[in-house]
Amino acid sequence: MAWGQGSEVRWQLGRRVETSGGEVAYEVFGEGPPVVLVHGTPSRSYIWREVVPALADRFSVYVYDLLGFGESERGEGVDVSIAAQGRALTELVEAWGLEKPRVAGHDIGSAIVLRTHLVEDTPFERIVLLDALVFTPWGTPALKHVKEHLGAYRTMPLGVFEAYVAARLKEATSRPMDEGAFEAYLSQWRGSEGRAAYLRKDEALVERDTAQVEPLLGSIGVPVRILWGEEDAWVEPPQATILAETIPGAEAKFVAGAGHFVMEDAPREVAEALVDFFTAPQ
Repeated sequence: MAWGQGSEVRWQLGRRVETSGGEVAYEVFGEGPPVVLVHGTPSRSYIWREVVPALADRFSVYVYDLLGFGESERGEGVDVSIAAQGRALTELVEAWGLEKPRVAGHDIGSAIVLRTHLVEDTPFERIVLLDALVFTPWGTPALKHVKEHLGAYRTMPLGVFEAYVAARLKEATSRPMDEGAFEAYLSQWRGSEGRAAYLRKDEALVERDTAQVEPLLGSIGVPVRILWGEEDAWVEPPQATILAETIPGAEAKFVAGAGHFVMEDAPREVAEALVDFFTAPQ
């Protein structure tokens, strides 16, 4: 439950809560109105570490690892689909006793937030979507290749598989990632168990889970802000504009010099944008 700068950051989630899908690791920072931060793939809650301090000055900030990621439960039988993660988030909000929290989701975390709000009917005060995976069809060529050749990836030598994941992570930012951060993301996918967890989460990523959300975007009645890395190589930046045009009253902001892991490339800009939006008058 600590933060610092760069490779000096030590990130540990000290609390646990049971959901119907499995045990979730989480932590709460600061005091004030609640904010929930939802990470994407193939990251973990660690990605918010340099954003949390600015928010914790004004809010109670809830961060957690998605099922199948980081310190949360993972293994055979754990449903790690976007739909299941949406149900889990609804249960977490209830377990934490939160009423209409402000929420931010990154990558598939955005799809999870939207499903939680629009399909599971969980109310949010305000929503921020960062480099969001929403519109179908989606998925990088690498993801599609994995899904088409799961058998080959499951039997791939562990060193080769680790090199593949490392190569994917190097594409997530516009500049070389800090060594400590790179290790924090890669470590969860190491070894036979890590490889199995990585492939389970890729196999579980299906377009129907976001296709159910798309026709409901126009019904969102709370303020929405969209942030996007201007150099996102995984989800094309023009989608930010399309998303803003689809959600009533939404605004899109591009972060210069940032890739898909926008919080890694530009943590200060992201933190400032979240604080500004979450503290703005209704």
